[in-house]
Amino acid sequence: MEIFIEQGESKNDCMQKIAEKYKRPFHILSQKDIRYGGFMGLFSKPGVQVEFYFSPTPRSYAPMSPAGGYHPGMPSAWYASDVQRQYAGESLTREHITRADISGQRLEEEKMKVLAAAKQSAIQHNETGGEQARQILDALNELKEKVDKTSMAGGLKYGDHKAFVHARELLKLNDFSENYITMMLERLRKEVVYDQLNNPDFVQDHLLQWIGESINIYKDDPVMRKPRIMALIGPTGVGKTTTISKLAAIYGIGTDEIPAIEVRMITIDDFRICAKEQLEKTGNIMQIPVAYADSKQELRKEIALHSDSTDLFLIDTIGKSPKDSSKIGEMKEILEGAGRNAEFHLVIAASVKTKDIEDIMRQFEPFNYKSVILSKMDETTSVGNIISALAEKRKSISFITIGQNLPEDIRRASVVHFLVNLEGFKVNREKMEKLFPSGEADQFKWR
Repeated sequence: MEIFIEQGESKNDCMQKIAEKYKRPFHILSQKDIRYGGFMGLFSKPGVQVEFYFSPTPRSYAPMSPAGGYHPGMPSAWYASDVQRQYAGESLTREHITRADISGQRLEEEKMKVLAAAKQSAIQHNETGGEQARQILDALNELKEKVDKTSMAGGLKYGDHKAFVHARELLKLNDFSENYITMMLERLRKEVVYDQLNNPDFVQDHLLQWIGESINIYKDDPVMRKPRIMALIGPTGVGKTTTISKLAAIYGIGTDEIPAIEVRMITIDDFRICAKEQLEKTGNIMQIPVAYADSKQELRKEIALHSDSTDLFLIDTIGKSPKDSSKIGEMKEILEGAGRNAEFHLVIAASVKTKDIEDIMRQFEPFNYKSVILSKMDETTSVGNIISALAEKRKSISFITIGQNLPEDIRRASVVHFLVNLEGFKVNREKMEKLFPSGEADQFKWR
């Protein structure tokens, strides 16, 4: 094999000279920095010297363009091979990404050429280390970013790939908000390389994992002051009174995991006579005392009188429209009687539309609620609305109710419970429970 030498301002300059001079396929063996040109050692300039040899199997070849890019007529096989020759010992550099022709019909061809080179190089890099492979992936991601920028000027959009179209359809089917969908598609664009987009199962598994990561599950403070005071707030008709009764069963009767403690229920809802009667009836069955308070002073007095003998106070509140800010203010004043240590939990019905959920969460924000309790989960087939709202507001979720039966129809909130209720997704429950293990204990085991 005969070795040849070429000098130039850069490696690319040397390759262009070789291509124009010989018009034959070649391989770069090595390169080194030199100073060349000038006269009698003066006025020389920094440059590169490469050693190369010609391919023993000649192929048809289209020369480089004067601008340094590849001629549009160059065969794909030669292009991929040339990229590999150029970067096999180093990486796919930003210079190559800059030169790539991303316009119009050439877009998909350019992507496949770069991927072909990357795959062949990656095989070689397995023998020499992983750094080159990482650099190849970085270069491919840069190509993706360039494609997105090109789309703004009228080129083909990277997001037009069928994987993005299908991902958007799945998320829309589950009533995720537009902001949430945009966030997920952007993550897909940034974290999944082009050839992986052609694997629907791969894309779907990543979407499920990212959705799961966006769900924040509420965890009780391991050090609770005694007594603990929980007040449930929320609009009319979401099931606060029923949820209070279910929580009373969990803590007052106990489960296999939670020992029974002393619970007392209080209602401040004087607008609905049936609310007090419902609590009293439930309390009698479970032998849990129920009280009524209609002012801040009465609430403070009730808690003070029974603090020594009670572990947990559960407060049922007035159901108000989230648009009735004056009434919400009145309720907040009454609840000041619960003291500074009271914790508020917002009850929202799962069937509420995404926009309405956002309004409810915003209107009840003055209570600084610790978590959301999702009621009436059995009345909806879409969970993307609540996932979107919670993620965008950075709020956690503590419990889910799925019917009227006491005490069975309540669950701890879990990531897996949400994921398995997504429509259109193929969910590997075992895999998801390994990623989000809290899903294994979402159902209470009653004594």
